[in-house]
This record gives sequence, structure tokens and C-alpha cells, in this order.
Amino acid sequence: MPKIKYYLVNADILPEVYSKVIKAKSLIASGEAVSASQAVKMAGISRSAYYKYKDAIFEYHGEDSDETATINAMLKDNAGVLSSLMNELYKAGANVLSVNQSVPVNSVASVSVTIRVMDMTLSMQELLENIKRVDGVNSVDIGG
Repeated sequence: MPKIKYYLVNADILPEVYSKVIKAKSLIASGEAVSASQAVKMAGISRSAYYKYKDAIFEYHGEDSDETATINAMLKDNAGVLSSLMNELYKAGANVLSVNQSVPVNSVASVSVTIRVMDMTLSMQELLENIKRVDGVNSVDIGG
């Protein structure tokens, strides 16, 4: 099997069909389109163009890697604590990407929340201070 070559290319120089394929894939992934047929109509391309390129073109999100942070916290095993933590993230304008929580041990659970920080209205330090004040949060810090 031959090795596949990849190139990182400025989208502005590519034929418009490529950006429309990306748009169609995005419409399907977001649920705005329920089928490929609907997505290609919305994106303004043919089904054959979509199927020709869909497995060969991908949107590059490498610049997003420095726009995320992981918050680690130890939470008391009380109803609503995780919800209150999430509310603080919402109020700060953080976009939650993933949440991982352990099973509580000795009435304490560890939680790791990865967020996109680029649209936050607070600094990371202010956010951490607000989370520390949540009833039931034993500790909180930024993970690596």
C-alpha cells in the first residue's frame, strides 16, 4: 500500500468545491443536515463531488490546541456540585469540550473538564477563583 502524502494548503487558493465539501461535512456533523443529500444541497455541490472528496479533505484545527485548557477539580459527592461547576464555566463563556469524572471514593470524586477558552469573558485565574467558591469544590487547578 503506497504511503499517503498530505499537504497543508491555504484554503483561499483551492477550488471552491473543497470548501463546500468541508461545509457539507460540517452540516452533517452538527446535525443541521440529516443526510448527505440534504448537506450537499445546503452546501451547493453535487453528491458526486461530495463523495469524491469527503474522505480526502479535512479542515485543519491545529491553531485550536493553545486555545484549550483542562480544569481538574476534586468535588464532594453531593447533588448539584458538578452542575454548579459547569454553571461557572457557562457564565465565564467557556465552551466545554469534554468532561471526565471518576466514581467517588471517600465521598470525593475527581473531575477533569477540557474547555475552549478563546471566548471567555474572565481570566483563567478569575474563573478558578469563582470555581473555588462553589459549595462542594474541595480543590481546583489547571491541568497539563
